[in-house]
Amino acid sequence: MRSFLEPLLRSPELPQCLENSRNARVLAREVMSAFDSESRRRGLLGRASLPEGSALIIAPCSAVHTFFMRFAIDVAFVTKDGRVLKIRQAVPPWRMTAALRAFAVIELPAGALHHADTIVGDTLRLSTRQLGL
Repeated sequence: MRSFLEPLLRSPELPQCLENSRNARVLAREVMSAFDSESRRRGLLGRASLPEGSALIIAPCSAVHTFFMRFAIDVAFVTKDGRVLKIRQAVPPWRMTAALRAFAVIELPAGALHHADTIVGDTLRLSTRQLGL
């Protein structure tokens, strides 16, 4: 099975855009990755905020916490092919959430999933961001 992360894994130096396949809405124009154990543990800790239009993809991962964080985030749990299994919106600091069958977790600014009309069952995809978008 191909992973929806292939564009990011194949060309990590190229800017990526995260889109919803169902409605073609963009969830993030700046995608960060946490694929090694150190970056997965660190996640968004130590940041004052997550800028609008950005996302952090943590893989492999099926659970996250917001302990010690200073802001709320939206969380999407996805399968290896990018299908959304579970969504948690505006998760405040000092919480935990999980989806046992998830391959990856996508953390976004609070409200991003609602604005992009992303629901369980949607498929998310990564594509190389075009300059000027």
